[in-house]
Amino acid sequence: MRMVDIIAKKRNGDPLTEQEITFFIEEYMKEKIPDYQVSALMMAIYYQGMTQEETANLTKNMVASGDVIDLSPIEGHKVDKHSTGGVGDKTTFIVGPLVAAAGIPVAKMSGRGLGHTGGTVDKLESIPGFKVELTNQQFIDNVNKYKLSVVGQTGNLAPADKKLYALRDVTATVDSIPLIASSIMSKKIASGADSIVLDVKTGSGAFMKSFEDSKQLAEEMVTIGKQLERQTIAIISDMNQPLGYEIGNANEVKEAVEVLQGKRVEDLRELAIELATHMTILGGVYQNYNEATQSLEKLIDNGDALNCFMDFIKAQGGDITVIEDLSKLPGSSYKVEVKADQKGYIHEMEADEIGVAAMHLGAGRATKDDDINHGVGITLRKKIGDPVESGDTLAILNSDQENVENIINIVKDAYTIKSEKTNKQKMIYEVIK
Repeated sequence: MRMVDIIAKKRNGDPLTEQEITFFIEEYMKEKIPDYQVSALMMAIYYQGMTQEETANLTKNMVASGDVIDLSPIEGHKVDKHSTGGVGDKTTFIVGPLVAAAGIPVAKMSGRGLGHTGGTVDKLESIPGFKVELTNQQFIDNVNKYKLSVVGQTGNLAPADKKLYALRDVTATVDSIPLIASSIMSKKIASGADSIVLDVKTGSGAFMKSFEDSKQLAEEMVTIGKQLERQTIAIISDMNQPLGYEIGNANEVKEAVEVLQGKRVEDLRELAIELATHMTILGGVYQNYNEATQSLEKLIDNGDALNCFMDFIKAQGGDITVIEDLSKLPGSSYKVEVKADQKGYIHEMEADEIGVAAMHLGAGRATKDDDINHGVGITLRKKIGDPVESGDTLAILNSDQENVENIINIVKDAYTIKSEKTNKQKMIYEVIK
């Protein structure tokens, strides 16, 4: 078998066999195939696409290229959640304890963030003392005892994906749906869960801007999951504006805790309950959508989910007095208001630009070596559909920089204000099963 023949076959639009895909991944990992040939294959896939069978075989081989986490010592049906990423997305901090309170074990491995804010583990490190590095035994023990643990990614999960992604990043082949789907699903399957719920974002702050592309990606990932014997469901959710009102590391932890305390942050609560509903149905705790939704609402309202969050934080060394008094979370030196220049209604928000503004404040990383500032971020005061008067506060910058004029302008320009009324955004577009 020769790599040049595989490239030519895909260039001509023919599907690759499982043997050809296995050969390409295995030989590339042994460094017997050069980057320039793999780049050529990635470009051929970008233009010609892949069948569902090809994509599943690519995913399976990327999983096999490294470690597969064994979660069998954890009792019960393990359900994982993955989000394709967005601005202000802190659902893990609500969904995890909510699902745990319902009795489903959540054993989650999360990465650090590169972009608008830190990743899940960066945000958790806003809580003094919280440890994301646990031994495998500690991780398993915590999930068995508290039904919830979140740690930094360990082991060598899907190393073929890391190599391929680095190459795709510099050859303009990142936004190929089969390659995106196999990249995401290889890591999720290697993480060992029995079932997977995917939160696929769509809109201005999402990787996939159009609903059609988001739906295609969701369908591709659900198909991969099923072909690799994982129950998989995808929820397509809105990211035409940030989720909730807080962007930043400590900011997002604070808002998630407030939702667990019963605060009605409608879009954030709605999405968290939607994700948790499907996770608990897959986990076998509830039999149908209505039963699950109503039961999960009660677990927030009666404080059970908040108690699970507190147990989880304490078990991983976090200072729970910070959760009891959220003002103890890291903060910023300055609070700068971004004011509206005209009267009207908020029609659009460029969520990506608001995320970029948060990164400029220090909430995220432009490069992987940058430090995260846990106390800075953005608090939104107006979102799509809200009325606004000239001079009203659109957002507050929580900053350690005194001069943030350029960041004020980024946030202000992210808002589109028009005179006519407009409707609030819907949160859930479609569920793909």
